[in-house]
Amino acid sequence: MSKYFIPVLFLVIFVFAIIKKVKPYDAFTLGAKSAIPFAVSIFPYLASIFVLTELFEVSGLSTALSNFLAPFFKVLGIPTELTKLVLIKPFSGNGALAILTEIYSTYGVDSYLSRCASVIYGSSETVFYVAAVYFAGAKTKNLTAPIIISLIASFFSCVFACFICLIM
Repeated sequence: MSKYFIPVLFLVIFVFAIIKKVKPYDAFTLGAKSAIPFAVSIFPYLASIFVLTELFEVSGLSTALSNFLAPFFKVLGIPTELTKLVLIKPFSGNGALAILTEIYSTYGVDSYLSRCASVIYGSSETVFYVAAVYFAGAKTKNLTAPIIISLIASFFSCVFACFICLIM
C-alpha cells in the first residue's frame, strides 16, 4: 500500500492544480528556479557546520568533553556509554548514527543502552544543522536564544528518554 502513496500524492497535486487553473510544470520550474539561490545562500552555513563537527571529533574535544560530563549525565540518569551520543547529536546526524551503530554492535540491540540510544537518537535533533538551514533564509540573524532553547529541549529529551526506557 505504501508504494502507491507518492504516485497518488502526485496525482492529487496535479488534479488540484488543474482545478485551481495553475500550470503544474510552470509552477514546478519556478519553484526550482528560486531554490537554486537559496541553496547557494545556505552553503556557507552548512559548510561551517560540517567542518566544525569534524574538528570537534578529530581534535579529541568530543572525547574529553564526554569524559568530563559523564558523571553529571549519570546523576541525571543518562548512562556513561551514551554521553558521546548526547553530545554529538546536536551537531551531526551521521556522527550520531555511527555512534548508535557502535552501541548496537557493542551491547546488542535489545539491551537497555541500545534502547536508550535509539530513543535519544529519535527524540533529539541536529540543532546546529537545522538552525543553519532555517536561519539562512530568515531575516533575523540572532541565533543565540533559539539555539540555547533547542539545546536545552534536546538535552531534556535525552534525560526523559533514558527515564522512559528504565521504567518500561
